[in-house]
Amino acid sequence: MTTFAPGTFKPSPGRGSLPRMLFVHARTEAMLTLRNGEQILLTVIIPLALLVALALMSVIPMPEPRVGSATARIFALAIISSAFTGQAIALGFDRRYGVLKRLSASALPRWLLVAGRVCGALVVVALQIAMLAVTALILGWRFPLSGLPWVVLLIVLGTLTFGALGVLLGGSLRADVVLALANIIWFVLLMVGGVALSVPVGFVHLLPSAALAQALETSVVHGTAPGVGPVAVLVAWGVVAGALATRTTKLT
Repeated sequence: MTTFAPGTFKPSPGRGSLPRMLFVHARTEAMLTLRNGEQILLTVIIPLALLVALALMSVIPMPEPRVGSATARIFALAIISSAFTGQAIALGFDRRYGVLKRLSASALPRWLLVAGRVCGALVVVALQIAMLAVTALILGWRFPLSGLPWVVLLIVLGTLTFGALGVLLGGSLRADVVLALANIIWFVLLMVGGVALSVPVGFVHLLPSAALAQALETSVVHGTAPGVGPVAVLVAWGVVAGALATRTTKLT
């Protein structure tokens, strides 16, 4: 009979490493989003349909090259759909059904609960952008490769900013209120928030939606760095929303 020295199989209880927990949590959030039919409609079907419509139909005025301008704006819409609307609704219903409360009782720190959701949204956004980019190339988009680093940076910054706004909304109000408000805000930002339409109103450029669309258009169409103004607007909204979300987010 084989014998082992005392302590050979001594258990070592404790939580996993923070990077591992973040990876697992983000993967779970991304998979849950991709399995949700309503989320797919919001994050994939509608942006794809709008991209084709804006690129091929001249009803809505669009700067030339039309396909490039449409692509930049739909990139912004995709980020808003996943990072803000989708995250706010999911968080609201997770609180309603007690999911967030149960997760908070695990070894996951509260900040990691938020970071995991935002990272999961970033994965979904990356898949969205890939699909939209392929469609835009088929429609005739010619992407200047010099703008690639800036586009990647803006995608990350936009996801973080709108993710913080989504957590702020979804973590503080009732699920049914979040569902209504998130969809109303999505529609308003699309129509008069500087995404689908360039609204000549002074305060619109201070909205994160207009800032993201403008910055992406600079990089997607011209391949140059975005202006300091739009980036500063995105950072400001993200910092303020993140600070408020840490104070107002409720577990139930």
